[in-house]
Amino acid sequence: MRRSTKIAAVLAAAILALAGCAKEETTDSSDSGGAGLDCDSASGDGPKVGLAYDVGGQGDNSFNDAAAAGMAKAVDELGATCTEGEAQDDEPESAREDRLRQMADGGYNPIVAVGFAYSESVNAVAPDYPETSFAVVDGFDPDEEPNDNVAYLGFAENEGSYLVGVAAALKTETDHIGFVGGVNNDLIQKFEAGYVAGAEAVNPDITVDVKYIEESDLSGFGDPAGGKAAATGMYDNGADVVYHAAGASGSGVFDAAVDAGEGTWAIGVDSDQYLTASAEQKPHILTSMLKRVDTATFDMVSSVADGEPLTSYQTYDLAHDGVGYSTSGGFIDDITDEIDEYAEKIKSGEIKVPTAP
Repeated sequence: MRRSTKIAAVLAAAILALAGCAKEETTDSSDSGGAGLDCDSASGDGPKVGLAYDVGGQGDNSFNDAAAAGMAKAVDELGATCTEGEAQDDEPESAREDRLRQMADGGYNPIVAVGFAYSESVNAVAPDYPETSFAVVDGFDPDEEPNDNVAYLGFAENEGSYLVGVAAALKTETDHIGFVGGVNNDLIQKFEAGYVAGAEAVNPDITVDVKYIEESDLSGFGDPAGGKAAATGMYDNGADVVYHAAGASGSGVFDAAVDAGEGTWAIGVDSDQYLTASAEQKPHILTSMLKRVDTATFDMVSSVADGEPLTSYQTYDLAHDGVGYSTSGGFIDDITDEIDEYAEKIKSGEIKVPTAP
């Protein structure tokens, strides 16, 4: 009960930053995922970094890969070295703690934990290693009093999702779109809220179908079949654009768009998923909401290299290039000016994007 309560309270208040850059910043190699990270070959004299992935690890073409891309940049630009660990489905909390302790005992500093599910384990481990800096992507402090050596790296996913909602509403031919979430929790509801708000800003009468693969089980982020089933139902029901915030399950959403045929679109999340999609999927990926986990990861490593480690809550929002949208494929080139008009209004505060449905 304590965990769910703290997630609700803290994520709603503190994780307010966007992941990605808008149209004016074109997609670069860092958006392609974590394929460029090879810790075994890193041999610099910069920070020695522990990177603890959530379920899926490198190769999820999404959240974990974005962190790996930021780490790869730190290897190239800061001479960092690294080690990696990966969470497993249904592992006990003790396994996450052991992973972090092994990294800390090995002299890794900072240790970057990818995903809010590490919040409790970092809270348990960090006090035992006061000279080691920890960061939790999308993290929260269970005690509501952040440890002095922990940074919580949060994003305004609702703002980035608003922009792709605008894109969906401008591109739909049926005035009917959809959203597939991996797990029905406060964090993923931020994606839904922003997406629906953006679409309704363009067309107040638009129909938006919403489906969550799982209500609470984190396996919803690793279930491509579940993602495909959810999206297929939406396409069959008349939607022609479906946005997913479902981690590795999103590949199933892309497959559903392929099966639905010409004129159907899917929208990716976290990284530019057009770049890692199959040849069949690419013609259907309208855009992706970019969540710059790569930027946050690099910033954390850089702060340790500079001797001023980040601590407490850090926000990455649209105004700070924390979130945005991709343009790969050229499918939204005709509407980017309109999308960017909405982006500027968010940055100025004229538009306040909701954080809950």
